Amino acid sequence: MSKIERIWYHGGIGMIPLLPLSWLFRLLIAVRCWLYQRGWLTVNRFSAPLIVVGNITVGGTGKTPFVIWLTHFLRDKGFRPGIVSRGYGGSASQWPQVVMPESNPAAVGDEAVLLARRCHCPMVVSPNRSDAVKMLLKDFDCDIVIADDGLQHYAMGRDIEIVIVDGQRRFGNGHVLPAGPLREPITRLKSVDLCVINGEPQASDEYRMTLTQSSLYNLQAPEKIDELSIFKGKRVHAVAGIGHPEKFFDLLRTAGIEVVAHSFPDHHAYCADDLNFGDDTPVLMTEKDAVKCVSFTKPDCWVVVIEMAPELKAEVRLSALLKNIDGINN
Repeated sequence: MSKIERIWYHGGIGMIPLLPLSWLFRLLIAVRCWLYQRGWLTVNRFSAPLIVVGNITVGGTGKTPFVIWLTHFLRDKGFRPGIVSRGYGGSASQWPQVVMPESNPAAVGDEAVLLARRCHCPMVVSPNRSDAVKMLLKDFDCDIVIADDGLQHYAMGRDIEIVIVDGQRRFGNGHVLPAGPLREPITRLKSVDLCVINGEPQASDEYRMTLTQSSLYNLQAPEKIDELSIFKGKRVHAVAGIGHPEKFFDLLRTAGIEVVAHSFPDHHAYCADDLNFGDDTPVLMTEKDAVKCVSFTKPDCWVVVIEMAPELKAEVRLSALLKNIDGINN
């Protein structure tokens, strides 16, 4: 955990000099929201309903597994979903970009490639999410759009807002950046349509999301699926370049695996040396990391697949929200 994260989640006097900057940032957030509400800044509206899945904190909350679940949920309801995202970490020289399962993560972003592989639906990325939505609806047969992240991208009009919260870390010290981990004040949750907790809820309007299945496959032979339990009692190198690596390491430890943890920055650009630990101990990594390691993987590299889903009450609530959108009869 970095020094700034210790301040965010465990406090300390190091927070004090950052507070004036947080107060200024909070003021800027309020002014920006007011300008959009008053119509002084343009909100783009689209020909299909749009669901934003985001968070109000920096770092991983479990948003990607939820988006994967949501695409399948909408498809089961009879919708034809498509996904847009920023393409964070992508170095493409031109935007928007269509993302395919075989796309280069360095160009369009690691999370985007992962979603394209897992969701089996059209996906477009761009730093300007509105441009991504327009291309998606123009070039593909989609009747509903999921925006992966973008809760704070107010230029993109939305019909449903879903926030994912890390049930373990919650909101840290409760301050906005840089003194705390919040992108927006906690009061922002009062205006969202669905608050899903990756862990245990603490309020009546929060819905639980839990792990439903964990499996793994060898990166050189992705068709071979095994249970995570095959490594129970064994020592592994665990690699994670995600927003909250400890959550991945804890998952493995809970499965009875002896973990040698290797944390990398979120969206880290891996090279072969990053996976060379000087021994023949197996390497376990997240799906998000794996999309960047295919070209130099070794026989002992394994990818952990995590399936998560919200509780039934959340499904009921989401179904009701969908029915309330004009033009939707599902």
